[in-house]
Amino acid sequence: MKRILVLLSTIFFLSSCSKGPFKQLSKVSYETSRDTGHEGNAKILKGIINRQLLESDTAFKWFNDNFKNAQPDANAIEAFVKNKGKFSLVVFGGTWCHDTQNLLPTFYKLIDKSGFPANKVFLIGVDRAKTTSFKLHTKYRITNVPTFIAVDNAGNELGRVIEYGKTGTPDKELGEIVSRIQ
Repeated sequence: MKRILVLLSTIFFLSSCSKGPFKQLSKVSYETSRDTGHEGNAKILKGIINRQLLESDTAFKWFNDNFKNAQPDANAIEAFVKNKGKFSLVVFGGTWCHDTQNLLPTFYKLIDKSGFPANKVFLIGVDRAKTTSFKLHTKYRITNVPTFIAVDNAGNELGRVIEYGKTGTPDKELGEIVSRIQ
């Protein structure tokens, strides 16, 4: 019976929102667990999360610490400023993942410095198996985290940067994707 209620709630949630291609990403909805056998009992958020959760929870001290020293690429900032009304960002990360802990704060510094609208950033937490709620990991073909995906306003993918990207500067690579938007 409980499974049926969860399934019906999920179906209702997915069908009741009305925000175009990002309707299922618009409401914070996540599960919390602990990874008791690894890295000091890491707290894992799985599902649709947001920046405020990371900033306010002492379990994610890494976010504020790494945000302070983040220096996003100047050309990426410029590209985001120029095209901010033309795209959204879907970001998959693991609160347990060192790459996410290093790169997500720089990403958010880029968001802040460019004045990119917070309501156009959709942050999704994955567990260690890189799965998440509503099978979003399948829909977006997630294999590694963090993954930063730029999508146009119709929901079509413009490009993605996985982990450190090809050059080791994911913010710069994301800026290059955004700079090609017409």
